[in-house]
Amino acid sequence: MAQATLTITMPEQVWIQQLSTAYSTASFRVLAAVPDSETGFALVRIAGPEVADIVEEMRDHPQITELSLAQWSENEVTVHFETTAPLLLFSSRESGMPIELPVEIVDGEATVEVTGSRNRLAELAEQLEEFGLQYRIEHVRERLHERQLLSDRQLEVVVAAVEEGYYDTPRRSSLTELAEHLDIAKSTCSETLHRAEEGIIKRFVEDLPGVDTEERVEDPLASS
Repeated sequence: MAQATLTITMPEQVWIQQLSTAYSTASFRVLAAVPDSETGFALVRIAGPEVADIVEEMRDHPQITELSLAQWSENEVTVHFETTAPLLLFSSRESGMPIELPVEIVDGEATVEVTGSRNRLAELAEQLEEFGLQYRIEHVRERLHERQLLSDRQLEVVVAAVEEGYYDTPRRSSLTELAEHLDIAKSTCSETLHRAEEGIIKRFVEDLPGVDTEERVEDPLASS
């Protein structure tokens, strides 16, 4: 499974592009969304100093066919609406690649995270282009299951280390005591823990935004 973060720019003729660029200090946070056959429904939280003006423009926009308020405050509003131009939803539906929510849209650009097979990612790229959406890839990596990250033996030793208090501060169990508990040599326990910690720490660093490592996989969208 590959996990990707994309920045997507909507076509200029789409309402969200028009409003989010006209009110560039506002953020549009899509909390929930579902496509219909020809329209889409969404729950969006809008934050910024001009939310009242944004809502009025949404009500008047021909691509918004229905709108109701779910929550309102001075600088934030949550709206439920139907639109005839849910291009992200259509791209997701046609590619079979679910888009993870929430999605943040600011100044015409949406930050989107998806997880799926390399084939599905390539299909999503094709659908984005089909619907006129420009995108750039910010981050791509292989998403491994925890069982793939650690061997069964490494997982057993790490779990025992946690349960016995080896990682507590102060420690409740020494390396010698942990090895005795597992009935293995101290050197074997140390080596197994070190290899497990290496995998866990490298995975943690790979997950940090803006960090590139040699463990990153090639972009599956670029090769499509």
